[in-house]
Amino acid sequence: MTGGGRRSARSRAKSYTDVNEDAVHRTKPNSNLRRDKTRDRGNALRILNVNLKIVLGFGILASLIIFFLVSHLINPAEVARKPRVVTPFPAPKIMDLPQFQGQHKESLYWGTYRPHVYLGIRARSPRSLIAGLMWIGIKDGRYFMRHICQDSDELSTYGWTHHNGRDFGHQLLVDQDMTLATSFLKSKGVGSGYGGDWTVRINVQSQGWNDEMQKNVHLFFYLADEDGNSLSLGRDILDIRENSLLASGSRTDIGGWQLHLKSEADLEVHYSGFRTPHIHNLSDLVQENLASQVRRFSRLQLPDIYESSSNILVFQISGRIPLETDTVFVSGTGINSRVEERISNLAGVALTNQLKVKQREFDAKFENCFQLADKLDSKSITVGKAAIGNMLGGIGYFFGQSKISVPKNSNVKSHDDFLLYWPAELYTAVPSRPFFPRGFLWDEGFHQLLIWRWDLHICLDILGHWLDLINIDGWIPREQILGAEALSKVPAEFVLQHPSNGNPPTLFLVLRDLVNGIKKNKFSATESNEIISFLQQAFVRLEAWFKWFNTTQSGKDIGSYYWHGRDKSTIRELNPKTLSSGLDDYPRASHPSEDERHLDLRCWMLLAADCLHSIAELIDKENKPGKEYGSTAKLLSDFDILNQMHLDHASGAYFDFGNHTEKVRLSWKEVTVGNTHANRELVREVLERPELKLVPNLGYVSLFPFMTRIIPPVFLRSGITHWVNDLHLSHLSSSLFFLKPPPN
Repeated sequence: MTGGGRRSARSRAKSYTDVNEDAVHRTKPNSNLRRDKTRDRGNALRILNVNLKIVLGFGILASLIIFFLVSHLINPAEVARKPRVVTPFPAPKIMDLPQFQGQHKESLYWGTYRPHVYLGIRARSPRSLIAGLMWIGIKDGRYFMRHICQDSDELSTYGWTHHNGRDFGHQLLVDQDMTLATSFLKSKGVGSGYGGDWTVRINVQSQGWNDEMQKNVHLFFYLADEDGNSLSLGRDILDIRENSLLASGSRTDIGGWQLHLKSEADLEVHYSGFRTPHIHNLSDLVQENLASQVRRFSRLQLPDIYESSSNILVFQISGRIPLETDTVFVSGTGINSRVEERISNLAGVALTNQLKVKQREFDAKFENCFQLADKLDSKSITVGKAAIGNMLGGIGYFFGQSKISVPKNSNVKSHDDFLLYWPAELYTAVPSRPFFPRGFLWDEGFHQLLIWRWDLHICLDILGHWLDLINIDGWIPREQILGAEALSKVPAEFVLQHPSNGNPPTLFLVLRDLVNGIKKNKFSATESNEIISFLQQAFVRLEAWFKWFNTTQSGKDIGSYYWHGRDKSTIRELNPKTLSSGLDDYPRASHPSEDERHLDLRCWMLLAADCLHSIAELIDKENKPGKEYGSTAKLLSDFDILNQMHLDHASGAYFDFGNHTEKVRLSWKEVTVGNTHANRELVREVLERPELKLVPNLGYVSLFPFMTRIIPPVFLRSGITHWVNDLHLSHLSSSLFFLKPPPN
């Protein structure tokens, strides 16, 4: 029954009560009965005794009827109103653990959590105060706005050379002949509001000294309030030497705040204030303002106009190159909050000294974590620092609702072709700032293999956010597109998430490392206790995740699995993609079917089962019937069964199995578009009837049994892997070394 049924039930109950109440109020008292009340007291008592039993009987009957209605009418209405696919997993959230509260939570409040822009700052809050940087680049004598990371900008370099994931980062951006260095520093001083203060230093240099256009720079630093709170301009913003205050305001999370600009350079400052709920298209607003000014006054500057109750302020900072500015944000600007002192500590010489200290600390921690000084040359170590710096600097915070495709063959009714997941937050690293600046499930497991070695608490925080996204069926949307900014970077055809499709459970790679680390005493007592507490809270979610894979992705044979979601009807792909596997274009069986057996997924399931078994032992979790993960791991690691299902004896290689033919090609065909004209397109043509067999495509998938160590060492020594060297694939095994368990 739909939600409307619930309203009907309620209205029926309400009308019954209303009728009786109206009857009571409309009936006039009988004066004769009132006079005889005392005389008939004895009879009344006897009647009361009889009626009491009847009333109790009716009461019990009414209770049963109400219970029936609640169970069979109201509850189904709730279920119909909230389909299972968008129902959260019914267990305590991992992020509610004490270890993620208090000082830990506050220490990560502010950060460079907007990886899709060249420099963006926000808080880990659904509706945050956000800041960012734009600038005007010059190419072929023309001006171009830079803001969002995109390859079309043709920056020769951009990325974090250092970033500790918490309170410090240094980034280098090379735009044609101009070089911008941005430094981020966070501080928690006496009087600071929640999360502390932060500052951004921007240093600009240029090689184009002979070009007048390249002797000047135009920076645009902005502040926006996602809650729509009004931002106040400084009193004398156009004369920044006399008063450094750019803007101020107040929020419930951090109290009063101020934004100041400090610089020894000769600067010209202009501004614009906007009132809009949309922040993701801010570059367009700024460019439109500049274009209007150029057309009307031939001036490349903002118009110094402030809309009423503006929630976005953009400050144009212009000056001659070389130029250096410090933009300081202080929170908790109440009485006796030492604002001037805190501003001084985050600008000028004081800031220079602190940045040097932070860089030395970063270098020392890098060596302590990875111990590469005696193994690599200085250039390789510089690359390594940039790798961990970009990984940590690319961590983002997102809030919103995923769009889920309506499950096929379901009774779910929706006016659109999607359902909305529950509102959720996600703290995550991202695979690519220009192309994929959002969370991807299988990528995150690989990210955390690096991050846990640098900062265990950031790693656990990220893992907790991901696992809290599990729904009641144990499914996690593989691509997280949360909020307008994230959505603006995704083509429409990739927005919907399909609940039949998974993604490799790579988070078990990290969890396995953490369990092994505890066993080998790699962590302090406090860290070990926090990991165990995390695993205890997470275990029921991990079980649900495993069960989802074990039921929805299983094949026809015991111990076989295949990735669901391949397009059986495509005519424009030579080999239908397997996006859910993470190896999107890997050539699987030419004709998707339920007979497929995917080798990589079998190995992922072995990893998951074995890891769950180890976690259960660590936290003394009782193995209940149907949850004997050790037995499942033993089945999936059976060498003979693996060979029966996936080994091609002729080549000595491991392959997928499915309905396949090699004789498939793309041919030019005339394809009619509507009733008007025909287009010439490449269309798939099958020249031979497919048959069930091993799919003879050697590559990443073939290496999975080696990486998961299913193959006994004696077979490795006997030459079964000669094809690896013969086909020059040895580099693949070295590039995927992280899949191997650490040696005992």
